[in-house]
Amino acid sequence: MMSEHEQQLAELARLLDRSGDRVRAVLNILVESPYFYASDDLDLFFFLRRHRREFTGFFTAYYGWTLLMDGKCARVYKPEWYNKAVNPASRTMFNFTRRDECLAFMMLLEFYEHQLEENGMTADDKENLRFRFGDLLAHVCRRFGECFPDKQESYSEDAVRSKILKPIMPELEKYRFVKKIKPPDDLDARDDDLIYEALPALYHYNGSALGRVVGDLAASVAGGEVQ
Repeated sequence: MMSEHEQQLAELARLLDRSGDRVRAVLNILVESPYFYASDDLDLFFFLRRHRREFTGFFTAYYGWTLLMDGKCARVYKPEWYNKAVNPASRTMFNFTRRDECLAFMMLLEFYEHQLEENGMTADDKENLRFRFGDLLAHVCRRFGECFPDKQESYSEDAVRSKILKPIMPELEKYRFVKKIKPPDDLDARDDDLIYEALPALYHYNGSALGRVVGDLAASVAGGEVQ
């Protein structure tokens, strides 16, 4: 009698015989970028969802990876880095290391959840949330002000815009957390008026839990615990 893993692999082998091109396409898409969105290729996304069991068995058996999927987004999670000769700085992965970058990402998650609530939206809605860069900037400036009340000059609007947000936005685009919406050719939009689309990967992070870290930091600074 075959084990569950063996059954999954046998099912994937049969699926490969029937629909080899689509199986190979899905496997490639899942490793070509951090996230596979339904909007990337709806047909292949539905194919993956329909055969999720077989693909899950493949990644578990051959790579030890976990396939994560919801109605709009799929990704494979790699829990361990095997080539120890490649140091963390040389690995291609989403990983902010500076304090202000990490805090700004947490604040983006907070902002995303607040915007969903204010607009009466959920992450499962067909259309993704869109927001002005200027609105995100205002939220982040306010939160940095709460965290570091004695360093208002270091976290002025201009400083947060130029030294924190503008450097991290391209990384967030690269790793498919947000997407910049190209303005019409005849519109000369200011930075603060640029529109971004919040992509479904943001929902995979717990903004409420991370938001508490920001609140705890603000409290510790106020109490003199952090320099």
